[in-house]
Amino acid sequence: MRHATNLHKTYSRAPHKGVARTLKTFPESADLLTVAGVYLESRLEFLRANQNADGGWSYFPGKGSWLEPTSYAMLALHGTGSDPDLDRAWKLVRSWQLPDGSFQPSGEVKEGTWVTAQALTLARIRGVNDASVRASVDWLLRVVGAEHNMWTRTGSFLHLIKARLDVSHEGWPWRDGNATWIEPTAHTLTALKKVAGGYRGAEVERRVRDGEDLVLSRRCTDGGWNYGTPNMLYVDLPSFPETTGMALLGLEGRNEREFPGALDLAERFRAETKSSSGKAWLQIALRCHGRNVAAPQESAWGSNGPSNDVLLASLEALGHPEGNYKLFRAGGQA
Repeated sequence: MRHATNLHKTYSRAPHKGVARTLKTFPESADLLTVAGVYLESRLEFLRANQNADGGWSYFPGKGSWLEPTSYAMLALHGTGSDPDLDRAWKLVRSWQLPDGSFQPSGEVKEGTWVTAQALTLARIRGVNDASVRASVDWLLRVVGAEHNMWTRTGSFLHLIKARLDVSHEGWPWRDGNATWIEPTAHTLTALKKVAGGYRGAEVERRVRDGEDLVLSRRCTDGGWNYGTPNMLYVDLPSFPETTGMALLGLEGRNEREFPGALDLAERFRAETKSSSGKAWLQIALRCHGRNVAAPQESAWGSNGPSNDVLLASLEALGHPEGNYKLFRAGGQA
């Protein structure tokens, strides 16, 4: 990965004491022609400058740390020479694990949720494979979508549910006891594929295969994915860029012939969407599936107007050709 040598002149990095500061200035237009890889490097510098004193990241600078933005910032910065900062972040993440193996989404939320998958992904990328990791695998294998029960399956069989929805698969919810959705299912598939062949290998393999089949079964008629309900009241619902990107990440490793046209739709979504988040997820997914996606225009973070979205900066850095998108692959390394 390339590293610009003069970006530190442009950005203000916060000290470890107190809450991180936001960016103060951005590169002048002339700098854009001389700073190598300004698109990627400016986003990484934004992340470095806005790490909280406790080691984590918030969704927006100056706020409390949460596991989701922390995990994506850690993935974006992995292998960039930020090891001491990432060690502090990992220590914070591990402090949020509960006795049942799940992870809290923040220090203020005292319940384990879907972010357990993100913590498991981080652990495997960092080479951690201890009892706490196995406890997280146990928790993820235990949790299933609430609609996967005898009554719902019977109602679906008898056509009592006013939707064309396959409820035979388990999938994963945002929190235990809730219904299955595409996003937590895709994140959990990414995590479990990184432990496949190891602890509880046969059960992990079965849940991964079933989870992928669920994603395939929830595909919209237009070829993409929405949040998990392709049809309601017998009306076909449209897909969205963000969820299409996440669904494709969950299907990383499956043969493209099993979801024909989906990658072509993703490329069209990427070209047309006005959603920066959707574009970022699609870039990551397309690269993980081997599509040759053009590099984004070399523009510094905030050059098109101030932005303080930590999650977006992380995703855009990850989706860059020299970013860490390969970390989302089953055995991928940066």
